[in-house]
Amino acid sequence: MLKLIPAIACVLALSSCASLQSNSNANSHQQSTMQNNGLISMQSNHSVKQTADRFESIAKDKGLTLFTRIDHQQNAMNADLTLKPTEVIIFGNPKAGTPLMNCAPSVAIDLPQKVLISEDAGGLVALTYNDPSYLKARHNIKGCDKVISNISMLLNNLAAAATAK
Repeated sequence: MLKLIPAIACVLALSSCASLQSNSNANSHQQSTMQNNGLISMQSNHSVKQTADRFESIAKDKGLTLFTRIDHQQNAMNADLTLKPTEVIIFGNPKAGTPLMNCAPSVAIDLPQKVLISEDAGGLVALTYNDPSYLKARHNIKGCDKVISNISMLLNNLAAAATAK
């Protein structure tokens, strides 16, 4: 019996590793999003300004409301400070946001949607946004899976179009 315990423990450990590998492959997007505080980033083929201009144009074409565009670099320069190019666009659609707020009123703190377009120290430009699945977990949103899915698809498509060549 004592000789079987190490063998059983080894088999259980190996099966756990296989299970973890399978789960990590299936959930790699979700895990990387959770590790990044619920942020999804896409590298852009354009400058910050060009990416922001493209995003704004595409969002308008999709009928989204553009609330504001913040140029953090310009604001820093106005305060005699320096900052790499960094812009935030705040946008939304009440037809998507309202059902989420009805499911979980606290999600309103994260709405309207925002995208951050920034340049890192190496000169790479990225477009970053909140992962709706992360917001779902953060606010314990129940009964809005279809809305979350639609928002995820829309954000992904907008980000991909704005960052593509």
